[in-house]
Amino acid sequence: MPPSDPLHERQLTLTVLKATLQALGSVAPNNLEILLHDLDHPEHSVVAIVNGHLSGRRVGSPILAAPEQDQGFKALMRATVEQRGCDPVVLPDYPTTLKGRTLRSATAIFRDSTGHPFASLCVNSDVTGLDAAMAFLQHFQPLGAACATPSNAEPADMAVLMTEIIQDALLHSGQGRLSKQAKVEAVRVMQERGLFIVKGGVKKAAEALGVTRYTVYNYLEQLRGEHTPAARD
Repeated sequence: MPPSDPLHERQLTLTVLKATLQALGSVAPNNLEILLHDLDHPEHSVVAIVNGHLSGRRVGSPILAAPEQDQGFKALMRATVEQRGCDPVVLPDYPTTLKGRTLRSATAIFRDSTGHPFASLCVNSDVTGLDAAMAFLQHFQPLGAACATPSNAEPADMAVLMTEIIQDALLHSGQGRLSKQAKVEAVRVMQERGLFIVKGGVKKAAEALGVTRYTVYNYLEQLRGEHTPAARD
C-alpha cells in the first residue's frame, strides 16, 4: 500500500501513538489517564488506554463515555471541522469533572492528508486528591500566617472573575425567573468558563441560581449525559 494513501497514514499514526501510550504508561502516576481514540469507530473508539480505572473505561469503550462528553471536547471537535488543513488541533489544559472528581484535561485530534479527523489523544489528570492534600496541609500553617491570610479568603481578582462568569452565564440564559432548562444552560456556561474548578464555585453558582448545591451537581451530571435523579429547585 503506497505511503500516500490516507488509510495507510491513519494506521501508521495509530501504531506510533499506541507505542507512545505504552511508553508513557510505564511512568504515568495513577491519577493520570491517557486514552487513544479511533474516531472512525466511535462505538468502540478506545484502542489504547493508561489508568482506565479513573473512568472505568477500557479498550473497546465508546468515545461517548465521560468525560469526553464535556464541552471542551465538543468545542475541539467543532474547531477541527471548522479549521481546514491536516495539522493536529490541540486544546491544552481545560477543566472537566468525572463522578464528582475534578480533572485537568488536554486533547489533541489528528487528521490525515485529506483533513479527515481520525484519532484523538486525551489526557485526564485527577487533581481531586491534590486539592484535598493542599486543604489538609493548610491546617499545619503557623497560626500567625493563618490569621494574616485566611484559608477561605479569595484573591480580589478571583472573586471579581467568578462574579463576572456567573453574571455572563445568567445574561446568556435570559432575564427574570429562569426555567430549569435556562438554569442548566447557565451551569453549562459556568462550567465552560472554569467556575467549578475554583473553590466555592458551586456554592456561588447555587446562590445565584436560587437552588441548592446538590441541584447544581445534578445539572452537571445532566450535562455529562449521565442518568441522575431529577433535581427539585
